[in-house]
Amino acid sequence: MSFTVAIVGRPNVGKSTLFNRLVGKKLALVDDTPGVTRDRRPGEARLVDLKFHIIDTAGLEEAAPETLQGRMRAQTEAAIDEADLSLFVVDAKMGLTPVDTALADMLRRKGKPVVLVANKSEARGSDGGFYDAFTLGLGEPTPISAEHGQGMLDLRDAIVAAIGEERAFPEEDEAVTDVDLRAEAAAEGLEKDEDYEPEYDETKPLRVAIVGRPNAGKSTLINRFLGEDRLLTGPEAGITRDSISVEWEWRGRTIKMFDTAGMRRKAKVQEKLEKLSVADGLRAIRFAETVVIVFDATIPFEKQDLQIVDLVLREGRAAVLAFNKWDLIEDPQAVLADLREKTDRLLPQARGIRAVPISGQTGRGLDKLMQAIIDTDRVWNRRISTARLNRWLDAQQVQHPPPAVSGRRLKLKYMTQVKARPPGFMISCTRPEALPESYVRYLTNGLRNDFDLPGVPIRIHFKASENPYANKAKKKR
Repeated sequence: MSFTVAIVGRPNVGKSTLFNRLVGKKLALVDDTPGVTRDRRPGEARLVDLKFHIIDTAGLEEAAPETLQGRMRAQTEAAIDEADLSLFVVDAKMGLTPVDTALADMLRRKGKPVVLVANKSEARGSDGGFYDAFTLGLGEPTPISAEHGQGMLDLRDAIVAAIGEERAFPEEDEAVTDVDLRAEAAAEGLEKDEDYEPEYDETKPLRVAIVGRPNAGKSTLINRFLGEDRLLTGPEAGITRDSISVEWEWRGRTIKMFDTAGMRRKAKVQEKLEKLSVADGLRAIRFAETVVIVFDATIPFEKQDLQIVDLVLREGRAAVLAFNKWDLIEDPQAVLADLREKTDRLLPQARGIRAVPISGQTGRGLDKLMQAIIDTDRVWNRRISTARLNRWLDAQQVQHPPPAVSGRRLKLKYMTQVKARPPGFMISCTRPEALPESYVRYLTNGLRNDFDLPGVPIRIHFKASENPYANKAKKKR
């Protein structure tokens, strides 16, 4: 059984830098501004031969419970309670402060193992702060430099000593048996069959990103799904900065959800920290499979909402709209009819996109939203057999033949699906560069309607068919 480590300390001592160093990726946002981290961010850490779960936390400060800093402190204390061991990080360069002393007292009261870490020990004049750390009464501090990777071996030894070797190095599970190659080859043979259409895997874990404008209720929505105050929420806009991932189960299926920072219009994003937050949210969109765009139902379809939907579709993700704060709507039936009309009119590139009215505050509509996510993911993963596609292509050309360009009729000869996630098709034809955009839209809409592909991006690539006699003509010359 592995163990969990929480990184704690006051603001701006290098907790997120250490977190990134241990997980081997730049997952947490890092900036010189104190208080960048607000939510607790989990990760999988590796330190030499040591593997463990790790939690990055907000800087601990003395504040009233109802304030933003007070709610951040509650999140950090929850991480300490969840963890088996705490890495208490102090700034050796700046030295101790009264906040460090108060935090040391709190960690002692928790009664869990603590490793005292003196960060920024590579700096000139850090010796004084290192020796001051002994006065906290938490044992010998471990000098490190999270930014430059110094002292990591000493940190590894300190963690092993605090947690115990049996817990640090659990016995390995039995090796997984080899895959039956003959069965795999048989499956590949099925995929080459023109009538083969693989079934949707209902058990596969699903990655879902929650995006939207600031203060649309994204974190509240995820907390309602989880049934606990896992993410920091409040009336202030722009609370979330990092893209935080959480896992839970819905009807036996593992769901990994990513909470993201609110996305304002590009012209309004000036500060470096907000730019980092938006970039982190874009990475979450690219990593996810289905993206839920949360609208504020009281002020829906702002220009920024439409731009976010367009961004998600251009990235090729499966999209679902969630009209949040439905509990504040006075005339639900009239508003819902208006929203459906605007959805069809303003989002023609995602005709049939699923839209669900919800309330993250009361939990209304969350089951319907999850079912819409699953249904959209099923469409996003759909594969259509080559035989069916070519029969459909012949019928489309009979019903509406390709136009003649420069007096020559265009011919669509063969069609196949080259990829899913999102569905992508290739059509072999004559002079693909001359095919008008209107006919491409005709084919796209036909695919969407005839094969039941609502609300997902559809991509069609046209390829010129090779002339088998071209090379022979060159040889004769």
